[in-house]
Amino acid sequence: MESNRQRKVAQIIQEDFAELFRKQASESKQSILVSVSDVKVSADLGVAKIYLSIFPQEFRTAVMKEIEENKAQYRNFIGQKMGKQVRIIPQLNFYLDTALDDVEKLEKELRGEGDNPVL
Repeated sequence: MESNRQRKVAQIIQEDFAELFRKQASESKQSILVSVSDVKVSADLGVAKIYLSIFPQEFRTAVMKEIEENKAQYRNFIGQKMGKQVRIIPQLNFYLDTALDDVEKLEKELRGEGDNPVL
């Protein structure tokens, strides 16, 4: 079960990264939306799993690669934001959240528009 402290740290990380990605998107010439769909923090607050939704889909691989390459800068960013609130800045692990894609695919199949129409 998640503690209040874990939820609080996860919420701070989620809000800070949402703001960062929103700012990066507004400065970018491409129209890419990166949203932070969820953050899970380990019990010792040492690891943060950050789940991202990236639209449009064709940019996902490139954006995830860029995020992985800049992990150290992102950890530094989050350290500056929450350094006064925690002793250890968590290691950041980024994951692609495909839950919305799964819902869309299921809805298409239920409507009979998918690759395997329902009879």
